[in-house]
Amino acid sequence: MATKTINAELFTKMFLAGAANLEAKKEVINELNVFPVPDGDTGTNMTLTIMSAAKEVGALEKADMKSVSKAISSGSLRGARGNSGVILSQLLRGFTKEIREHQEIDVPVLAAACERATATAYKAVMKPKEGTILTVARGLSEKAAELAGTMEDLETFIPEIIEAAKEVLERTPEMLPVLKEAGVVDSGGQGLVEVLNGAYDAFQGKEIDYSAIEATPSVKMVKPEAQAQADIRFGYCTEFIIMTEREFSEQNEETFKAYLESIGDSIVCVADEDVVKVHVHTNDPGLAIQKALTYGQLSRMKIDNMREEHQEKLIRDAEKVAAEQAEAAKKKKEQEAPKEPRKSVGFIAVSIGEGMNSIFRELGVDYIIEGGQTMNPSTEDMLTAIDHVNADHIFILPNNKNIVLAANQARSLVKDKDVIVIPTKTVPQGITAVISYMPDADVDTNEETMLEEITNVKTGQVTYAVRDTHIDDKEIHEGDIMGIGDAGILSVGQSVEATAKEMLAKMTDEDSEMISLYYGEDILEEDAQRFGQEIAELYPDADVDVHSGGQPIYYYVISVE
Repeated sequence: MATKTINAELFTKMFLAGAANLEAKKEVINELNVFPVPDGDTGTNMTLTIMSAAKEVGALEKADMKSVSKAISSGSLRGARGNSGVILSQLLRGFTKEIREHQEIDVPVLAAACERATATAYKAVMKPKEGTILTVARGLSEKAAELAGTMEDLETFIPEIIEAAKEVLERTPEMLPVLKEAGVVDSGGQGLVEVLNGAYDAFQGKEIDYSAIEATPSVKMVKPEAQAQADIRFGYCTEFIIMTEREFSEQNEETFKAYLESIGDSIVCVADEDVVKVHVHTNDPGLAIQKALTYGQLSRMKIDNMREEHQEKLIRDAEKVAAEQAEAAKKKKEQEAPKEPRKSVGFIAVSIGEGMNSIFRELGVDYIIEGGQTMNPSTEDMLTAIDHVNADHIFILPNNKNIVLAANQARSLVKDKDVIVIPTKTVPQGITAVISYMPDADVDTNEETMLEEITNVKTGQVTYAVRDTHIDDKEIHEGDIMGIGDAGILSVGQSVEATAKEMLAKMTDEDSEMISLYYGEDILEEDAQRFGQEIAELYPDADVDVHSGGQPIYYYVISVE
């Protein structure tokens, strides 16, 4: 029988199933990242983005199409992390804008929603690059538009458009040479396909593991509050296998099931030739075992006290709630604290590592968002920072190319302050941007100056490889030390200092005047100072400064100006 429409309840299940499947596959998606660096990766960023939306959907009391659409759009926009997460949030935003006024989704509405999702996401990216999640989304929407006038059955339509997305995904290495060289498809596109696969599973009525998502009324999960009041009628979860000594007939099965029903519930009794799998919740496991012994020997016996487990879970839940309440009280106290007098200009910088944070504070930055490389901050983190800084004009320094989109998204959501995003891609660029600020100049002049000054900063970062790959004509093995420049990997070796020197040689030229070394948490100060002296001897015409960055993962962050 054909399925022509999707109601709000089914759509909610499909969205949550898509989120759950993405969460389950996030590490696989992370492995597709071209650069083998131990950073916050595509799968993680996309999962955190969609889970933010799932949390809002789970909090709904009434799951109609309009409220679910609003929750998905708002949750994903605010929770968006990294470029892939921001693009996913824009896809969800465009999709839900199209469906929110409909009671049910049919083929024409679904096709229009796919088209609007793609258009919204493309619009959000200043310079869209083909061979990415955007291309996969466009391939899906074009197929949807092509088929919309030829069929009404969603059971045929949905798998057709998902297959189109998968075909485009397989072609992404032909569109982006860097993907082909690394031998992978686009990770963001793979993430989108996993969301679609999960949603389609729910559409088909498959059993979905929603455990990664907070309980929601639409998928009929029991919330902690309900669990606290639940009465566990039968306390022991009892499982075993009967190895039958004679034929276990249908009559035997019916008789045994009837007996189990008389002493418990949640019964499973499945016979397969000379083996019978049994599961029952009961207050007297011994009765079930004694009866089972009349049919044969028992194996793989397992008895769990569900009341005890329930109490332990309640304690864990209570501890979690207490921690959340304490954190909420702390934030409320911070919000209620007297704000600094309103000023003209304020600064927000993304940073990680106490040394880096201290440098920004000393330069007058008002608010530090900790996250940077290892965990890209969300749009919500940006909005919190903007709200905290009491200024008419606020400069945001993302200091990471994967955070610029989230900063721009936050800017678009703020109405009462003038937010200016300086697209700094590294911490050294951010430091240069703050240093170049002129208090006596107007905002526009300062923005222009900062944008010009950060182009004079070259940045190199020394870290280790987390997997084998081939990129930038270099064969890289897990554990190798890499020197990564602004445009790619500059050096690969076994020694941190030797790799850093080789990288630096490719970053400097006759015009280089200043070299700054920021050493990470794994480098001793005396080793950093000695290394800085060696660099000064190699480049006598440049001023060499050594600073404690305190950053994790990156042994050295080095800038050349």
